[in-house]
Amino acid sequence: MNAPEPTGSLQGIRVLDLSRILAGPLCSQMLADHGAEVIKVEPPAGDDTRRWGPPFVTGTMSAYHTGVNRNKNNICLDLTTVDGQRLLGELLSDVDVVVENFKAGTLAKWGYSDEVIAERFPRLVHCRITGFGTDGPMGSTPGYDAILQAYGGLMSVNGEKSGPMLRVGVPIVDMVTGIYAFSGVLLALHDRHATGRGQLVDCTLLDTAVSLLHPHSASWLASGKIPQRTGSAHPSIAPYDTFDAADGEIFISGGNDRQFRSIVEVLGLPELADDPRFTTNADRVHNMAVLRDALAAPISTRTRADLAESLLERGVPATPVHDVGEALTDPQVLHREMVVEQDGYRGTGIPIKLGRTPGNVRTAPREQGADTRRILTGLGYTDEEITALIDADIARTS
Repeated sequence: MNAPEPTGSLQGIRVLDLSRILAGPLCSQMLADHGAEVIKVEPPAGDDTRRWGPPFVTGTMSAYHTGVNRNKNNICLDLTTVDGQRLLGELLSDVDVVVENFKAGTLAKWGYSDEVIAERFPRLVHCRITGFGTDGPMGSTPGYDAILQAYGGLMSVNGEKSGPMLRVGVPIVDMVTGIYAFSGVLLALHDRHATGRGQLVDCTLLDTAVSLLHPHSASWLASGKIPQRTGSAHPSIAPYDTFDAADGEIFISGGNDRQFRSIVEVLGLPELADDPRFTTNADRVHNMAVLRDALAAPISTRTRADLAESLLERGVPATPVHDVGEALTDPQVLHREMVVEQDGYRGTGIPIKLGRTPGNVRTAPREQGADTRRILTGLGYTDEEITALIDADIARTS
């Protein structure tokens, strides 16, 4: 089956993806989903995530890797060699955007410092993703998602109050950095329409982690009081928490006084709405533990689906706590096309939906080096030259 033609608002934009692991590949996948032509460059050893399993979808590709590398072409290129670095320059001259997350100084060592890139490729949008940035006290320090969750304060506010600090269960710092990088690339491309010049898009995992601290950062900046872990409860809204229903957990959100009155009426406890301990949200937050105990007993007698339906009918946000399988087979998730299939590939859908220029999923993640010969042909290399490069282990096919 032939792959669908690209659609989306980024058709005509060419992207060189030199990144690996998660934040950079997610950024370039989002660009590809919306129509950009993306060339992913991997070293001979491959992107580490190819081996991050099980599970594996092929003998050489983990499920982890497939989640952020669809809709891309793939070339295997040894950038540590002189010929590889020359090929890199040819690729850079032929694209609009480069996304990279090398250790600080790596591109400069290969002859492509920030100054050289700006001079040789003045229209190029250069998106750089690092852990802590390239300067400052922690500049050039390597960082992974969990390291920055710990360093940036996120881990300190995640977990039960009586338990240990916990890493958020998804690589949220990496993923949001990828989304920020995607946004930064779009901003830089928009500016280029007016100025004709590219620029550096500088994203760090540290900046992302700190940006995600709301509302705890705002609270500390206002009060100087160190925020505490509250489990699934909200530090400044009550009730806003998970509860044990008869058949599992349910999450209930009472974001205002009207919603709180509806909650206690559905639970058969209407008198709580006029209890001076719970009259306003501030009262309920001050008496959160007592309120939770009062609500827990009637909630425990109801099934989560029945109770959620009763609350939703009254305009109260509530939901069963789904596991991943339940979430990915939920009728509304499927209706929103957030699970996609294409020639045997299965993945999550495109979350940014545009009415006139929608993106699409066209190809599964490619095997390492699968497009090397075609890409080098496009750069003007002959079959003999390509074969020589492959034989020299400069540019390889899978």
